[in-house]
Amino acid sequence: MGRDVFYITTLIYYPNDVPHIGHAYNAVATDFIARYHRLRGEEVFHLTGTDEHGLKLQRAAEAAGMTPQEWVDAMEPKWREVWARLDIAYDVYIRTTEPRHEEAVRKILLAVYENGRDDIYLGHYEGLYCVSCELYYDEADLLPGELCPIHEIPVEFLREDNYFFRLSAYTDRLLEH
Repeated sequence: MGRDVFYITTLIYYPNDVPHIGHAYNAVATDFIARYHRLRGEEVFHLTGTDEHGLKLQRAAEAAGMTPQEWVDAMEPKWREVWARLDIAYDVYIRTTEPRHEEAVRKILLAVYENGRDDIYLGHYEGLYCVSCELYYDEADLLPGELCPIHEIPVEFLREDNYFFRLSAYTDRLLEH
């Protein structure tokens, strides 16, 4: 690929269920933008795929009596089928459970650590979480009874370990642009 490439990505979708109109909207919008840039003669890299990790997927799999991997292996083809029916022209489709994705992540993390940077670090996040929204909420934003303001279902207190990126280390450089 040349140096001046227009990169665009869809959301990386959670295949906890079949695609809905919101997913299609995002796929069509990014496809439209990618096609526009191609028509202008630009080199384009259009990425889409599925994020096959997370509590929402785990619970969908459990409800179906499947492992999370069995679940995503059954659901993911339905996503590709919808993109094919919508004639979405992506360049790369990635599944986060694929070895090529896992290897790419490993290489990036290794490069960061080998360069002596501490920009990626293990930490934790905790709070009131709605699994359906995949969002943490402040208490003040909840409905009475600690209900999600969107789904009107109880949120749950969740604490999870995650890797974080220290974006603050780049504040000055980013603000210059």
